[in-house]
Amino acid sequence: MKDDLLKELSDSVVNMQEEETIEISKKCVENNINAYEAIDKGLADGMNRAGKLYEEEEYYIPELLLCSDAMYSGLDILKPHLEKEETENKAKVVIGVVEGDTHDIGKNLVKIMMETEGFEVIDLGRDIPPIDFVNKAKEVGASIIALSTLMTTTMDGMAEVINLLKKEGIRDKISVMVGGGPISQNFADKIGADAYTLDASKAAKRAKALIKKQTSETI
Repeated sequence: MKDDLLKELSDSVVNMQEEETIEISKKCVENNINAYEAIDKGLADGMNRAGKLYEEEEYYIPELLLCSDAMYSGLDILKPHLEKEETENKAKVVIGVVEGDTHDIGKNLVKIMMETEGFEVIDLGRDIPPIDFVNKAKEVGASIIALSTLMTTTMDGMAEVINLLKKEGIRDKISVMVGGGPISQNFADKIGADAYTLDASKAAKRAKALIKKQTSETI
């Protein structure tokens, strides 16, 4: 029963069926399915599948946006049923596309997945100068800066963010995640980033791991 509902929830997101997503989310609540599990294995799973279809060029941006509309509708139903400890003390992530690049579909997907995983995400948008990431992270007390680009010409902006954090003396307090088409593990290692991931759901999971690591280091 539970597995069937979770699969139906995932399918409804992939199939862009907003009304269906709302109905199944309500059913999950009625059947006392853990809200976090419904979000993770239903809504986020569907969004991740949609992301893969986008990468395979079976879906394009309009389809992805309809999938995310469906997912957000389901989130509205399920979020009030999350356990208290799952909603309090949210870790903050500052996310954006580095200066010179206006491609933001990947960044938007990561944002959705991170929100689904319980992060508070401050989205700066696209074409963002490196200093703005650092200033915003300081202002809101962010634990992570997540940087995206789809262009090789703007990759240096990622290294600049890390250099600025070092200059400010806060590099050890803020983890930096990088991602996007031209980015590789090799590049992430070279600039000293804390994490690189290929897809949105992995990014959210890595972010959780980074927070865990930060927490254990400060105890």
